[in-house]
Amino acid sequence: MQRFTLDQLETLRALVQDGTFEKAARRLHVTASAVSQRVKAMEQSCGRVLVQRTTPVCLTAAGAVVLRYARQVELLEADTERALREDGSAERSVQISLAVNADSLATWFLGALAGVADELDITFDLHREDQEHTISLLRSGAVMAAVTSDRESIQGCVTEPLGRMRYRAVATPAFVTRWLAHGLAALPEAPVVTFDRNDDLQDAFLRAHAGGPGAPPRHVIPTSHDFARAVLLGMGWGVLPEQQCLDEIADGRLVELAAAHPVDVPLYWQRWNLSSPLLDAVSTAVRVQAERTLRPLTV
Repeated sequence: MQRFTLDQLETLRALVQDGTFEKAARRLHVTASAVSQRVKAMEQSCGRVLVQRTTPVCLTAAGAVVLRYARQVELLEADTERALREDGSAERSVQISLAVNADSLATWFLGALAGVADELDITFDLHREDQEHTISLLRSGAVMAAVTSDRESIQGCVTEPLGRMRYRAVATPAFVTRWLAHGLAALPEAPVVTFDRNDDLQDAFLRAHAGGPGAPPRHVIPTSHDFARAVLLGMGWGVLPEQQCLDEIADGRLVELAAAHPVDVPLYWQRWNLSSPLLDAVSTAVRVQAERTLRPLTV
């Protein structure tokens, strides 16, 4: 296999980011034909199809491997440029792509990024995904690091523990009076709020405390803030992060359904196993913020 050129790697990054040959061409200030020729040359070089010519384009498994390499090269270029400049700055801002679950994004994660973004003059491309599925974005090369519930490192990555995100099953007092007057046995029939079709926290709580998930009426509210608000408005019961419900429990606006049985979700930080000052700085900021916010992860 011949080596890919920097122009080819940049073209693949642009194509994946923009989704079509025409948009990638405008970003790169070349023709769509030139973009197509570069991708074809890459495919001929490695003997594998890298891109499915759909709208938007879709990477093949081989394409995901090359994309990760392309983004690692981009990151190393940015690190090298900063190291060679006397003031440690860069002529252009580099974008760091990360995957994070919605609850972390809504409660603690942005606090880790705010300071480091200004300090290092970097931008972030955040992919919101359930903590059990962020690993697929890391594996595909779409992101450089991810908050995940999977402690096992995938190939080419390293993992470190962040902590436990604690959740509590809650509902309004009026909801409890109407639906749960006789205890949690009635919970499988009571309306429930879920985040999306991948959200298993509520069903897991039902299995643990009410004998099974049942078939309750379900409200699907796919943003963390609005999910918590829906529970607070009495639309259903739900399992909320502590950061979104402790004050409401304390002042009586919410009632905890099983105070002795909170739900803990372990979180890990998995990132490319690559020596990069930029990625190291982001990882340190995430780890420090997690230590301030999350509960310790017991082994």
